[in-house]
Amino acid sequence: SHCSYSLATCLGPLSLELSMMRRVVAKYVRRTAEAPRQRWTPFHRRASSHVGPSCQPPHGAERIGAGIGRMCNLVFDRGEGSWVFTESGEKYLDFATGIGVLNLGHRHPKVMAAIHEQVDKLWHAQVNIAFHRPMLDLTAKLQKAMPSGSGLDTFLFVTTGSEAVEAAVKLARHATGKPNIITFQGAYHGRTLLTMSMTSSKTIYRAGYGPHPAGIFVAPHPYYHDRDQKHSDTVRWTIEQLEVMLLQQTTVQETAAVIIEPVLGEGGYVPPPAGLLQGIREFCDRHGLLFIADEVQSGFGRTGHMFAVERDGVSPDVLVFAKGVASGMPLAGIASRRELMDKQPAGSQGGTYAGNAVACAAANATMDVMMEPGFLDEVQTRGKQLTEGFLALQTLHPEVIKEVRGPGLMIGVEFDDSKVEKGFAGKFSKACLARGMIVLPTGIFETLRIIPPLTVSASECEHGLAVFGDALRDVLAAA
Repeated sequence: SHCSYSLATCLGPLSLELSMMRRVVAKYVRRTAEAPRQRWTPFHRRASSHVGPSCQPPHGAERIGAGIGRMCNLVFDRGEGSWVFTESGEKYLDFATGIGVLNLGHRHPKVMAAIHEQVDKLWHAQVNIAFHRPMLDLTAKLQKAMPSGSGLDTFLFVTTGSEAVEAAVKLARHATGKPNIITFQGAYHGRTLLTMSMTSSKTIYRAGYGPHPAGIFVAPHPYYHDRDQKHSDTVRWTIEQLEVMLLQQTTVQETAAVIIEPVLGEGGYVPPPAGLLQGIREFCDRHGLLFIADEVQSGFGRTGHMFAVERDGVSPDVLVFAKGVASGMPLAGIASRRELMDKQPAGSQGGTYAGNAVACAAANATMDVMMEPGFLDEVQTRGKQLTEGFLALQTLHPEVIKEVRGPGLMIGVEFDDSKVEKGFAGKFSKACLARGMIVLPTGIFETLRIIPPLTVSASECEHGLAVFGDALRDVLAAA
């Protein structure tokens, strides 16, 4: 058993008091003793064994445009559950899931069966020509999954998250007759010219592409105002800044909507302070503005709720979705109320591949799995397990781990950028890759995002924590 090693062997040169270590380790020993599969502890040494960070570009890579950035040169060959396999046979624990897309993991059997069945019937039925049954069935399932009491009963399908955000903006402008949109600092809404102009998580997404579209105004997000959590009422301050914005930058008569990610994604995996979404909802109601929730990354069970706005009991006027809806098939869309959708003339929305039949079939199967009794409860259980594990590591390394945050399985681990070098999170990501686990950095500060499949097992979570702990020790030792 891994747990039978002495503390001196398992923990090596760690300088914390022995009694403190025993308390932290005991927690994991008790948990892993109950695990039915192979048992892991975050303090069992796991040496670098995978070629991920050092492998050379494959033949053909030179034909891919330089504008595409990637974390490694691996060539993935197949996936299974929480794992992905390379052409050379290496196995990696996937805690990135295609940036929050594979919420049911790789090749979920029910989704795979639905895709195969649909491929044998109809591949493509263009949305501006006719209906197809998978889309019609999907609208019924989505309506049942919408936040309770939201009234979101009408849907429009596109292909990507960026398209969906643009569709939401187009709807807001049509429905209100007003042009301007308020976004939030740190937001990521996409890479098209409009959505990159709404994005402020990093300059790389928009630098060199100007001039940008007019009518976009950026409100301050409380995370960037209060990173050290010294202010007592950041929600009130944020709402006051929105009111000031209407007096200084864009009038009520010009403003159509406010859009926010209920949990910042590319901005650092930052959940909102309690009351922020409710405050924005009240602000919009006070001034006759539409409230758009961008749930592209936080939706479909990622936070332990079907949609992140449900954590705050808030209903948006427009809900944007993508990523996890179809388990990797390209599908996205918006949900709104019929009285808003009916204000758009026929032909003003659409797209060649919008609501593809195979993608909708995958989404139907995905929804069936996610709406099974107990599914979201298990997401919260696994999220609690991982969060407690990262907090235990923070106890061992309080000088570098600044914060562990996020609901469900949308977890951010932020390192103290006053104590670690610039690029630390990227180096840490490479160290995890060298041990067979894929994790991604996020935001402008030194933060890692943990995005495992929602179907991840308890033993896989323990394995991920083990890799994380070993990688952290080595990166700190090399600093």
